[in-house]
Amino acid sequence: MFDLSPEETTAILLSFKVSFWAVAASLPVAVITAYVLSRGRFRGIAVLDALVYLPLTLPPVVTGFILLVLFGRRGPIGAFLAEHFGIVIAFRWTGAALAAAVMGFPLLVRAIRLSFDAVDTRLEAAAATLGASPAWVFLTVTLPMILPGILAGLILAFARAMGEFGATITFVSNIPGETQTLPTAIYTLVQVPGADAAAFRLVGISVAISMAALIVSEWLARRIGKRIE
Repeated sequence: MFDLSPEETTAILLSFKVSFWAVAASLPVAVITAYVLSRGRFRGIAVLDALVYLPLTLPPVVTGFILLVLFGRRGPIGAFLAEHFGIVIAFRWTGAALAAAVMGFPLLVRAIRLSFDAVDTRLEAAAATLGASPAWVFLTVTLPMILPGILAGLILAFARAMGEFGATITFVSNIPGETQTLPTAIYTLVQVPGADAAAFRLVGISVAISMAALIVSEWLARRIGKRIE
């Protein structure tokens, strides 16, 4: 059942690569954004909140099209990167990582934001009165308490990135060995007569990865939460 072809293996490995860099690159931004949404009190925070969660409500194809317009070779950001740094994102695996990061970003922010909301700010204030700097308070008090949310968010965002299809195929197409991830490989096999067995193999792998991510996310959150308590 899992006698994978080289093309299928490449698509799976590329999915892991894309998903890893998607969550790794978006984590620092997600932590800052979650902190601002949780602790911020300023005009426009509702707009920021809506923008962060917008990819969850927009059709993925629309998100992919916006990325193509912005980061394509003729787009304002894509043209600037290509001209000044020689970086091309559209129709590259890095573009697939960007699309996956955008689609998984709301889940990552939400998990971390909920952890920030649950932090007892009196503990942070007590550490500050003892002479700890804001950075030291964050590292020694806040970060350990929000760690379950960070880990849960990372795993959920990783699973979302592994399953990303609409934005990816719109932004970077479906190029074998370059941008063909697990979902787009399944889509390709569905279009090929007699490829049902291969499609079922990849579907089974995709379901297994998603289930494992959900189980591990819940287990880590509970385990670390108990240690903190």
